[in-house]
Amino acid sequence: MLFVIAVILAVFVVPSPWGLVLVGVAAVIEIGETFFWIWLSQRRRVKMGAETLLGARANVVTPCRPDGQVRIQGELWRARCDEGADPGETVRVVERSGLTLLVERE
Repeated sequence: MLFVIAVILAVFVVPSPWGLVLVGVAAVIEIGETFFWIWLSQRRRVKMGAETLLGARANVVTPCRPDGQVRIQGELWRARCDEGADPGETVRVVERSGLTLLVERE
């Protein structure tokens, strides 16, 4: 956007030698900004999948004695808690086995 504005100013407003300087500076700024946004977008790897649930906290929805359901990140998951957990308690995910989360009480 800055480059387009610089070209328009260079053609219609700024005198001849300074118009080229203006366009050159705007081009360098645009290229620098592009490389900055590329660098910024590639800093972190995308976290996705069920593996991201390990270590997360979940709320028990149905009694886990030993099998039940927990709500984690807005989703209902089947859960297994060997200690047992009642609805409303907070548990931590320690492992995943298929579509069942193995949880323990906090």
